[in-house]
Amino acid sequence: MPLPIVPPRSADRPFDVVGLGESSLDFVAVVSDTISPDAKLPLDRFEPMPGGQTATALVACARLGHLARYVGALGRDEAGTTIERALTRESVDVAAVWRDAVPSRVAVVLVDRATGKRTVLERRDARLTLRVDEIDPAVITSGRVLMVDAVDVEASILAARAARAAGVPTVVDVDSSGPRVHELLRLIDVLVVPRSFLEAAGPAESIGDALRKLEAEFRPGIAIATLGPDGSLARFGDREIHTPALAIEVVDTTGAGDAFRGGFVSAWLRAGDGLNIETLLRQANAVAGLNCRALGAQAALPTPTELDGVL
Repeated sequence: MPLPIVPPRSADRPFDVVGLGESSLDFVAVVSDTISPDAKLPLDRFEPMPGGQTATALVACARLGHLARYVGALGRDEAGTTIERALTRESVDVAAVWRDAVPSRVAVVLVDRATGKRTVLERRDARLTLRVDEIDPAVITSGRVLMVDAVDVEASILAARAARAAGVPTVVDVDSSGPRVHELLRLIDVLVVPRSFLEAAGPAESIGDALRKLEAEFRPGIAIATLGPDGSLARFGDREIHTPALAIEVVDTTGAGDAFRGGFVSAWLRAGDGLNIETLLRQANAVAGLNCRALGAQAALPTPTELDGVL
């Protein structure tokens, strides 16, 4: 069954996808030993790499051949310049709001060499928060799809409302609940959450039951839970669809959820109303899995040829 929500035609928009939300400069550290208090451990690798939820999802779309535009706040510092250059290098248009004398968002990502699992230690200055008066509806609706996260929730709400009024479908990736997050979720067509979001929402008999409650409350076109090595679970109408993860040797799980969202949007844009839900989810899981092949949030995002090779 195809997804009944159809993005506008490419001839009607200068971009395929616009994303409003987080970008980051990640300092990725690979460790082989268990981290414990007062320990001093050697690092196998340590290097700065671009990341951030929305920025990574947009790079996934751009690698797969789509015209992408990033909207967000950057500090006018070395990290902000590095983030901008990384996005531009991936052919992502950067419509950034620059903050003087404000540090850009950075994170330390600790990756377990044995499992590829990561722990993220992040810092985002409150002065990076996008204000609603800085949101240009013409920029927000310049794409066929709008992706948002809940980092600057008021800006995301305004953007989602503008997109809905313009007939542009919306996609969200939200890690945790918070003030006004539920208001945002009511404006979303494709709702993507991690397993931890459902577990934190309250008791449920199963992940499927928790996802059903989420769908009933917010009424998106489709509700999806990303499950890491267990793939994804989606609710579409009265159907529950489990899609297995791609079997792959995992180096680093950083950015897998963001890659999933980019892979879903890419397949959706390419197919319009002609691709069934199962195929969309299969591609999203494949992109997420392929992104775990290398260190960092964006380094292993696949090209069309690589994706076709596993599909």
